[in-house]
Amino acid sequence: ESIAKPKPLLSTKSVFTPVDQKPFFDIPVTYNAQVRTWIRFFQGSGKSGYKKWLERSHRYLPHMQTILEKRSMPKDLAYIAMIESGFSAHAVSTADAVGYWQFIKSTANRYGLQTKWWIDERRDFNKSTQAACSYLSDLYKMFGSWYLTASAYNMGENRLKRLIEKYKTENYWILSKKHDFPAETRDYIPKMIAAMLIAKAPKLYGFNNIAPEPPHSYEYFFVPGGTDLYILADKLGVNRKDLQKLNPELVKGFVPGFVKNHKIRIPPGFTTKVSSLIRNKNI
Repeated sequence: ESIAKPKPLLSTKSVFTPVDQKPFFDIPVTYNAQVRTWIRFFQGSGKSGYKKWLERSHRYLPHMQTILEKRSMPKDLAYIAMIESGFSAHAVSTADAVGYWQFIKSTANRYGLQTKWWIDERRDFNKSTQAACSYLSDLYKMFGSWYLTASAYNMGENRLKRLIEKYKTENYWILSKKHDFPAETRDYIPKMIAAMLIAKAPKLYGFNNIAPEPPHSYEYFFVPGGTDLYILADKLGVNRKDLQKLNPELVKGFVPGFVKNHKIRIPPGFTTKVSSLIRNKNI
């Protein structure tokens, strides 16, 4: 498969931003050999995987960016979730990091996410994004640079602090060339920039015929303990998998009986019917 050569990005403003519009990027963009390597990977052997990420991004990216904007944070930080999980609730790393933002259990718990046998809020796109915002905000207060913030998110803040102290520099590109800088984090920022560049101008990089996944449409509703998603779906006459996809944090597919009530997502227009089922103790 031939790999299209990306056009040189001499100025993010001149290429992507009309004079009368807001900047196309809200985090710094460096276009160098490392970034070009990842662009070519996504255009070549990684194209099918990236295309899935891109299609899935239409379902989750706007929601994540809205949360970031409300927290007065760069909306482009949502591309961390793209390279971490491909916007998949079910992504699990070799280090047992889980969900859209790939939290390990200890960090998830530190930022208020439940990780119990029946629920894993790392798979909840709203709650995990809120937690990621809090974590990234704390990291930015430590390092004062979005490149270093993203690096710390990947490798851990303490390890990054030690490397900064050792080499007496806070320049990501200098640090990334050091022999003891983690290989995964060395690729992390270039990969994120490449993923972001392509996502913002997919046709420029040869991504045509994209089939965007539609945004989730739902309403929140409190259901009692003992509610089984499959039984509820059958009672409502909706697809079981569709209801499960709206509630991926319910890893067992039900709310345990010892829980008084729990807020779930249901398809729009079903609140009256769910209320009736609960009132008549029919679920």
